[in-house]
Amino acid sequence: MTGGCLCGAVRYRITVEPTGTTLCHCEDCRKASGAPVVAWTFFPGAIHTLLTFEGREPRLLEFAGRQRTFCPCCGSPISFYDPTLPDQFEVTTCTLDDAWRTSPVDHNWVCDRLPWFDTIDDLPRHERETR
Repeated sequence: MTGGCLCGAVRYRITVEPTGTTLCHCEDCRKASGAPVVAWTFFPGAIHTLLTFEGREPRLLEFAGRQRTFCPCCGSPISFYDPTLPDQFEVTTCTLDDAWRTSPVDHNWVCDRLPWFDTIDDLPRHERETR
């Protein structure tokens, strides 16, 4: 799978198929994206060998023991990695070139959901994460 940021400076390639997509309502994701919810697509394996960047190198931000990457030019959030879960990584679903290929299966961190934001769907809702 391939993807990239808004301005096209950062492109990436992933050599494994996704395991699922979630809608995250946590405060960290909201603040990192500026959106009330973020769609993340999960991939199995080690991020450093299965996710390769082309073009500009993304900016790495280490916060709360986890790693996020962003485009250094336009600021698009690209990836998320938690070293305590070394066998999976995530990319923001909407940066995938074929974002339509993977639909969300649930909502996570609904305990942090903004009270004025809700979606009309039948997906399971989890107070915290399930992965």
